[in-house]
Parts: sequence; C-alpha cells; structure tokens
Amino acid sequence: MKNNFLLIIFCIVIIIFLQAGNNFNLKGAPVAPVDINTQQNYRDIRDTVQKGETLFDIFKKHNLDTGILFEMKEACADVYKLGEVHPDHRYKIALGEMNRINSFDYWIDDDSILNITRNEAGFSAEKIAIEYEKRIQQIGGLIRDNLISSIGEGRENLMLALNLSDIFAWDIDFTSDLRNDDGFKIVVEGLYLNGEFKKYGDILSAEFINDGATYLAYRFEYNGEAHYYGEDGKSLRKAFLKAPLSFRRISSRFTNGRFHPILKRYRPHHGLDYAAAAGTPVSAVGDGTVFFAGRKGQYGNLVIVKHRNGWKTYYGHLSRIGKGIRKGRKVEQGQVIGYVGATGLATGPHLHYEVRINNRPVNPLAVKLPRGEPIPKTLMAEFRQFKNQMDSRLASITPSAFAFDGKAKYDSL
Repeated sequence: MKNNFLLIIFCIVIIIFLQAGNNFNLKGAPVAPVDINTQQNYRDIRDTVQKGETLFDIFKKHNLDTGILFEMKEACADVYKLGEVHPDHRYKIALGEMNRINSFDYWIDDDSILNITRNEAGFSAEKIAIEYEKRIQQIGGLIRDNLISSIGEGRENLMLALNLSDIFAWDIDFTSDLRNDDGFKIVVEGLYLNGEFKKYGDILSAEFINDGATYLAYRFEYNGEAHYYGEDGKSLRKAFLKAPLSFRRISSRFTNGRFHPILKRYRPHHGLDYAAAAGTPVSAVGDGTVFFAGRKGQYGNLVIVKHRNGWKTYYGHLSRIGKGIRKGRKVEQGQVIGYVGATGLATGPHLHYEVRINNRPVNPLAVKLPRGEPIPKTLMAEFRQFKNQMDSRLASITPSAFAFDGKAKYDSL
C-alpha cells in the first residue's frame, strides 16, 4: 500500500515537472506564449490623398477609428494643420492590434514629413526634414523660343527654369528680352533619395548670354543668408524688378508719339503695356507704400506704389486690386497687388506700367537702378575662391544639351 502511494506521488511530480518544462527554455528562463496572429495584426497602410479627400474620408476608407482624429489634430496643432491634406501627397499609417493607430506619416512637401506617434500620454507630433543626397549637376542649353521649353519637359525642369529666371529677374525679362541662340549654363544641386533623382536644389552658379551680353551669378552665403552676386561681388538684387508680370509680352514700348487705338490720334505713352490673360497676377516691382488704389479715369483700376527717393510705379487697367491693397499699406518687391484686366481706356486685357521720378515719367527699360549690398571686403577672398571653382565648372559645360534627364554625369558635393 505504501509503495503504491509513493508511486502515485512520483507520477504526479513527473507530470508537474514535464508541464513546467514547457514554460521554460534550456536556460531556465520563462518562455512567453506565442500568439500566431500577433504579427498579422501589425500592418502599414501606404496610399496617396485622392482629389477631394479629407482625413476623415481617409479614415473611413480604411475602416479606422475616426474618434481619435481630434486628439491627433490637437497633438500637431503647433506643427501642422492636419485638416489640410492635399491631393497626390503620400501618407503611411502604422497599425497595431485591433486596427489601433501607432503612427501616422504625411508627406507635407518635397522637404518635410509630418510624423504623429502614439505614446503613453496620447499622441506627439513633429516635422521631419527629408534628407537628400546632394550631387552637383552641370547643365547647358540654347534658347529655342522660350526658356522653359529650352530647358526641357517635366515639373523639375520647369522649376529649374523659373528659379533661373528669378536669379536674373532684375536684369532680364525672360519673355520679351530673349533671343534664339541665347545660351545658358547652370551649376545646380541634384537631390537624390535612395540613388534616384528627385528634384533640383539650389543653383550654385549660372551664366546667361542674352543678345550678346553675358550675365553671371554666384550663390554666396554669409550671416546666415544666401544671395546671388555678380563676378565683382556686387548683389544682383536691385531696387526694382525688370518687369511686373511673370508671364507676359511687351505689346507697346515707351514712346512720345504712340497712336492711341481708341482715341485715333498720336499721344505720349509714358509706360509699357504688357499683354497678358485677364486675371494674371501683377507684382510690385519694388518695396514701397501704396500711394493710391482705386478707380482713376483712363487708367481704370489703378495702383500707385511710392518708393524711396521720389520714385513711383503705376499699374493700370487692373481687373481688380489685390486683397488688402489700400493707401498707406506697405508692400514688398514681388508681392501681388492686382490682376490684369481691361478697365478704363483699354481695347483688351493688358497691364499699363509706368515709372515716375519726382512725377516725371521715365522709360522703365532704360533707367538705371541701385543694387543691393555687396559682399563685405573681409569675405571677398572666400568669394573669389568659390567663384573660381564655379568658373571652372561653367567653362566645362557645352551649351547644347537639354537639362538633366537622369543620365547626366555628376559630382558628389
């Protein structure tokens, strides 16, 4: 009887030991039970915002809890307005168990991502800069009809053309001044992700030959700001832009004997007429204060901006005046102050533009304008060293190829 009792006890101990062994590894450490569905519960949603979609629509489409939207928006209130999502912008949603949102990434633009992450307190948000690999691109071309078509097709080449025109905007009107066979050379950063070209960065230097005249630009930074300078170290920025429209053509030049198409007689025309589609934005050519904004006789809707040293600029025949543009309002160079129209004495949509010095009209194309601050003398040696490097690159460019197509040679920065 005693032996049977001991045998029963021994069997019980063996069973207990075997069961305990299932919960321990060879080193005696406890082994957590494995849920074969756990990894399946974690997944990423990668998609792009569709036209007309809101964040609420996105959550509904993917069967996510819309109840936490307010909490997420509140978390990133000081970083980005989460309600503003735009078509074709990418997003990624990391999900855990029960479709629980662990993080949300939204590509704000080409340079930054909004990241919202769940933590113990709820959600936290930050804007993360996209880190690109920079490679120097060297581009050359000849003008055929206009700058944009000469640089090449595609959004990035369009942006490159616009950035180049911005650099020389104080000296060249890229609609009216260009001639076929004008040449350009550009040294520019190419920005890459995972070895793939994504977009252009800063233009480091450029050369433009327009109607036989050569213009040079070098990007130089000091005191935390970068500007473009000529080969002598003087700023390319001037008090006035060459023209008040981004896309335009001059239909009537400055003259003292212009035949007026409506009045049918010759009369002075102390300005320039820029033919453009109705609604084309009109920009102030220089910093100043609005002297007049309203209706004025043959000018129709007119804005007059008063600048330093007795200078004034006139913008006439506007379809409408820009929001907030009124007498006494300060405006900055390039700021939109109105839109092209045909108000007043006008046969069709165009902008009438005048420059007056001490109330005396002057030819906007002939007047010489003061430039911005030059590079300090203490930094001229550094500037010349950079200029020499860029000159070597510019000299090596053959101005016959179109802009970078993904196959051009490059150098690492």
